[in-house]
Amino acid sequence: MSSSDVLHHVGSLAELQSLFASTTYVAVDFFADWCGPCKVIAPTYEGLAKQHAAPKHLAFAKVNVDHAQDAARAFGVTAMPTFMFFKDGRQVAVNGQAAIRGADPRALSAAVEKLGGLAKKRMAEAS
Repeated sequence: MSSSDVLHHVGSLAELQSLFASTTYVAVDFFADWCGPCKVIAPTYEGLAKQHAAPKHLAFAKVNVDHAQDAARAFGVTAMPTFMFFKDGRQVAVNGQAAIRGADPRALSAAVEKLGGLAKKRMAEAS
C-alpha cells in the first residue's frame, strides 16, 4: 500500500469534517512545508498510516497549515507539527494527551498503536 492510498491530504476544514463524517477514528498531522521537524517525523507518520489505516475505521490526514488555515484555526494549532486524534469527529485524548506537539516519534507511535487497537476492536464488533 502506498502512502497516497492511506494519507488523506486535506485542503480545508470542510474536507477534514467530511473525513470525520466517514471514518470513526482519524489521526491528523498539522504540518508546514517549511518546518524541519515536520519533515523529520513525516516518514514515521506515513509508516504508521500504512500499518494501521482501515477504511471507515481509522484514517490518517495531513493538513498543511499554510494551505488550510481554517482547519488550523479551528483546532487552535500554533506549533508544527501537531498531531491530534478524533473519534466520531470529536477530538479525544490518547494515552492522556489531547495533542502531541513536536516531532516525538515515541509518543506518536504509542498513540497510533492505541487507535489502531481501538479501530480493530470496532471492526471485529461490526463483523
